[in-house]
Amino acid sequence: MKKWIMLSSLLLAAMLLAAGCGGGKNNKEESSASPSAAAGGAAKAVTIDATNFKFEPGEIKVKQGEEVSITLKNSQGNHALKVEGYDKEVKGNATVTFVADKTGEFKFICSIFCGKGHEEMIGKLIVE
Repeated sequence: MKKWIMLSSLLLAAMLLAAGCGGGKNNKEESSASPSAAAGGAAKAVTIDATNFKFEPGEIKVKQGEEVSITLKNSQGNHALKVEGYDKEVKGNATVTFVADKTGEFKFICSIFCGKGHEEMIGKLIVE
């Protein structure tokens, strides 16, 4: 009985580890659109290509008050992008929209552990 429990645990752990960087696609769209976006205002659209272990482009520049629409495209692996300081996150192959209402430089990171090199997946949102 103990062998079955141990074997089941190892199998489950291996499956979870493999899923972390898998090429799975999530086609759901996440949106935190402001009222102006719902009214038809144009947002600055940016598509970020995520690969193991890099965001391209690695830097986004916008003006304060500008609405930003970030689409994350997973070209390799399974990733998500979190903009620190804005509490905004977008999972692969989806879009998030928000108003850049704070000036400064804000780091964005991969928020899904994707293997060795994960900590190198860092970019920058610059709000002027």
